[in-house]
Amino acid sequence: MIEPIKITDHVFQVGGPNLTDYRDGTIYLLDIDDGPVLIDSGSGFGFKKTVHNIERLGFSPMDLSAIILTHCHADHAGAAHLFKERYKTNLIMHELDAEVVERADQRLTAAFCFDVDFKPLYIDTKLQGEATRLVFGNQDVVCVHTPGHTRGSISVYLDIEGIRVLFAQDIGAPLLREFDCDPKAWVRSMDILFYLNPDILCDGHSGAYKSKELVRQYLQYCIDRQIELGYI
Repeated sequence: MIEPIKITDHVFQVGGPNLTDYRDGTIYLLDIDDGPVLIDSGSGFGFKKTVHNIERLGFSPMDLSAIILTHCHADHAGAAHLFKERYKTNLIMHELDAEVVERADQRLTAAFCFDVDFKPLYIDTKLQGEATRLVFGNQDVVCVHTPGHTRGSISVYLDIEGIRVLFAQDIGAPLLREFDCDPKAWVRSMDILFYLNPDILCDGHSGAYKSKELVRQYLQYCIDRQIELGYI
């Protein structure tokens, strides 16, 4: 089994196609005050391996302060019910995508693409508006509404030890009409990501880009790719 991947002293990748299951989006763990926080949960198929990786870092899944779900697609949110059922984990999501998972919309969760039997999932904390600052002990974690991939997609960032780490899941995914993607909103969201100017960007499938220059190159690549595919 591949070990969790260290991104910084406080950020680790604990799940994803290279670590847990090919159907999992990347799962990141933030080692911050009040207990670790996960960014996304994976599909569910790699759940046991994800839990094992959390434990390998010295944590119990019972210690999790929350899972912040970046959007409603099953490869990122499909395992959230397992964490809630087994560990009573607090789930955080933007209200627009919370509507989708709470009614278990099989199309908008893209559950059929990943063979996930997506069941109605209650979200404990529903984010509203353009940005929400969450506080875990002495650490601020900011969730920014960045729609386009889905209506309620969020990007998450924290500034820790002089480094800004941004979690911008699935920004490189095709803007498919069958999932109600919004190309105009996506372009505006990309402007926000450039403005945030992170030192490190953690992507939903391709891992971490660990310099400002690499981040900007990747963001521009995502834009160029959408143009090439005819989505924008």
